Amino acid sequence: MVEHDLAKVGVAGPSPVSRSREEKGVRKDALFLCLATRPQLIYISMLILHQDARTLLFVKNYHTLKSMNMKRFILSATFLVLGLVWVSGIAPYVKLASYEGPMNEVVGQMQTVLEESAYEIIGQYQPGDNPDLYVLVFTSDELIDFCQQSKDRGMLAAAMKLGFQLVDGKIIVSMVNPEYIFYAYFQEMMNDPSFNSSALELSSKLKGILKGEGSMQEPFGGDLSAEKLVKYRYMAGMPNFGKSVSLAEFDSFDQGLAAIREGLSMGGNTPKVYEIVHIDEEIAVFGIGLKDKEKGEAHFLPIIGESHVAAMPYELILQGNEVTMLHGRFRFALHWPELTMKTFTKIMSSPGDVEDAMKSLFETD
Repeated sequence: MVEHDLAKVGVAGPSPVSRSREEKGVRKDALFLCLATRPQLIYISMLILHQDARTLLFVKNYHTLKSMNMKRFILSATFLVLGLVWVSGIAPYVKLASYEGPMNEVVGQMQTVLEESAYEIIGQYQPGDNPDLYVLVFTSDELIDFCQQSKDRGMLAAAMKLGFQLVDGKIIVSMVNPEYIFYAYFQEMMNDPSFNSSALELSSKLKGILKGEGSMQEPFGGDLSAEKLVKYRYMAGMPNFGKSVSLAEFDSFDQGLAAIREGLSMGGNTPKVYEIVHIDEEIAVFGIGLKDKEKGEAHFLPIIGESHVAAMPYELILQGNEVTMLHGRFRFALHWPELTMKTFTKIMSSPGDVEDAMKSLFETD
């Protein structure tokens, strides 16, 4: 039937030689598109769309389209789209809104928005006891279920944070970018098309919590490509996501959970901000404030940038019988990707200070 139709329109099927040449052309296009820079990819997309729009206007027969290299176009366009996604920068934060009014009223307004959107508020606090800063932590069953798919500390991404900062009489409401965190924490899992699609759909839903007058979607805080995020480290020799810090080990999950809660109940400079506990899965995540005036949030946030307040609080995670935390030189760099080495050196002691504060929860007299 196919041969008959081709004969009717006077188009011969491709010879083995022409097929070979076409396949080589496709491979060359694919290689170039993978290696091209972002401006080059955008320019190529304009050319492809312009040329093939004209082609579609004049060619109506499907088999003629095949003979005119439509397969090659489709493959090239696919690589183009994937390439653009892979090299595009992803910001760590999104500015959602700017409001006039007292901090407590703006925070209360956002609490209502979250609750009406069926999110659960699991914690809130003032980082560094600074009245110009505030953080709301929220989650949902959908987010938790999704994060549980990653068995390598994926639950660290289950707590989303809204940051509030008073700037020139206005309260800036920002949010840690879920997409950014998903790439950094789920890593190679984001290479799976199905998982990636679900992650980006969930990210879009989370960022869309605030709608209507005054709402915005402004990325800020720098940007890293998906390719860099899945294997992120500040520089060669620095820790990555896999280089966690072990804080304590116990005989069982229950013993570890009890020890964490006991340590947090003592008060002091490490107050509990939130917890997410799944006993059946033997996973527990705790967000912990760092109140030491000389070594905690009051010390490092003014140096590296209070606009990134949605990065707080710092977390520890209990999986099975071991308690770990992300290495400070990884987590600080990830949440402040624009940090210069000069600024980084000003908080050189902070990663160790955070580790000491976390370990103090398990110290016994």
